[in-house]
Amino acid sequence: MGAEVPARDAVGASMDAAAVAMGVNRDALLSALVTDLPFGVALLDQDLACQYVNDTFVSLTGTDDPRTIEAVADAARDVLLDGVPRVGDYGTARLRVQRLDLEPEDAVSAGASESGSAGSEGVGSGAARSGAAGSGSAGSGPPARTGVLVLAKADDEEAVQNRARLSLLTSAGARIGTTLDIDTTCTELARFTVPTLADLAAVDILPPGVPDHRLGVPLGSARLLRAAVAGTPELHPQLATLAHPGETVRHRDGSAVARSLAAAKPVAVTLRTEEDLAVALSDEHSRTVFRAAGIGAMLALPLTARGHLLGALVLARSGDREFSDAEIAMIEDLADRAALSIDNARRYMRSQGIALELQRALLAEPANPHPNLEIACRYLPSGTSTVVGGDWYETVRLPFGRTLLVIGDVMGHGVEAAVDMSTYRSMLRYVAGADLPPHRILRQLDSLISENEAARPATCLLALLEPSRNRVTFSSAGHLPPALITPGRPTELLALPSGPPLGTGVGGYEHLVRELVPGQVLLLYTDGLVERRHEDIDVSLERLAALPLPAAGELDDLLDAVLHSSDPAQAEDDIALLAARVVQRG
Repeated sequence: MGAEVPARDAVGASMDAAAVAMGVNRDALLSALVTDLPFGVALLDQDLACQYVNDTFVSLTGTDDPRTIEAVADAARDVLLDGVPRVGDYGTARLRVQRLDLEPEDAVSAGASESGSAGSEGVGSGAARSGAAGSGSAGSGPPARTGVLVLAKADDEEAVQNRARLSLLTSAGARIGTTLDIDTTCTELARFTVPTLADLAAVDILPPGVPDHRLGVPLGSARLLRAAVAGTPELHPQLATLAHPGETVRHRDGSAVARSLAAAKPVAVTLRTEEDLAVALSDEHSRTVFRAAGIGAMLALPLTARGHLLGALVLARSGDREFSDAEIAMIEDLADRAALSIDNARRYMRSQGIALELQRALLAEPANPHPNLEIACRYLPSGTSTVVGGDWYETVRLPFGRTLLVIGDVMGHGVEAAVDMSTYRSMLRYVAGADLPPHRILRQLDSLISENEAARPATCLLALLEPSRNRVTFSSAGHLPPALITPGRPTELLALPSGPPLGTGVGGYEHLVRELVPGQVLLLYTDGLVERRHEDIDVSLERLAALPLPAAGELDDLLDAVLHSSDPAQAEDDIALLAARVVQRG
């Protein structure tokens, strides 16, 4: 800092010219100008070599070389190219990086010799020459050189707090609410706060099925459900005695959490004495943990969204570190942001629960087939969640011992898809009652569905089984091929002519007749069984064909084998299965 500037440096040359004009020592002039300024100053040459920094710049940024600040180095290169100043933040400082267009050394030397002695005439003449050199006109001497000026100014406390708040919420937005699962969201919230904001965090929420609780209304005897808990590694031994996720907790009247929920605002308390612990905490287990961990401060905040109480966030710090007003305001913003994510997950799970119940109610067991046919069916929502879609199956008894097998998949998920599924199923029963060939049934369905502009398209596969003739007739509306399982032979995926999904109004369905003899099993399925993200559908189907599936035995055992081998927990869509086997006639 304050090191001598190289004689041929453009910035140093400019300072030399000013010193000559004023008749003073150049270093003394530089020191008087910038050393004691209330803001930081750093000068870089056109090669971005640091030529000068003052003490204020070092105290604000923690470095005497601006190039070690990546943002400054990048901005300096950019301003040399386009001349547009850049501003930004670094720590608690506000930085400005701008280009300096400077006179070359030869021009400064010439100007100094012409001026003869220091005086106002020399300063004025120097300024005029500087303007001429900067113009770049022909015959004006060597081209102008450039440098970079970096200024650093301390932000006020409010600006620092606002920036910290924005940084916290931005980070929280990326790390909290990554799924629509309540437990996962609560765990993300607890882990986000430790150790940045607290040494210990717990998230308690209203149990599922509890009516919406208005803000400011005491919980009374109601219990909360511990959804997540997190602590620093030093506190892990003490966490064993706290309520674990999945257990219920009660915050009695007068405790810090109860007061926070009743007042609908944060409550911060210090825990210096046994009396403080007894008042703030509801149970002896919690007091034991806090006492053993040396917890000295606690903050309870309500988790609220859309005018309703969802639960509470409890943070605690060991030692003498209390929660400042600025920190409480920032954590309150964080709690509000997280509460919205929790509420979104809660609403999603509630709607999916309704959809699942509706799906199960609508997707009743298929009608009984003829005695010459065994069937088994299975439905699973996506993975281990309750995300339901429009998968469905059906069997229709027809004259002369024939049975129509149906499997379909309405596009989309949720209540709407389940309702559309029911519509398709009802129409299918109606059309199939006319005893039409499978391809004509699809044509009629497509025509009826396409008249409703709000209806969702659906894939569908029909299989008309005729045990007396040992044959089956297929027709497909964009559905995946059925599997034929024969004892002692590999599973065969039947290649069928496929028309467009139902509801498009395009039509164009064909049929295919295949032999089906007693002992063979016909397996119809929806895409959730085989499709996997980042995998080609042909690879997925080959995996199904390679499964060693038992053709003999109970059909339910076969479905178990199919699901076990395909790992439905990895499925990204719901799964419907329908298996059928012609009964051997004695």
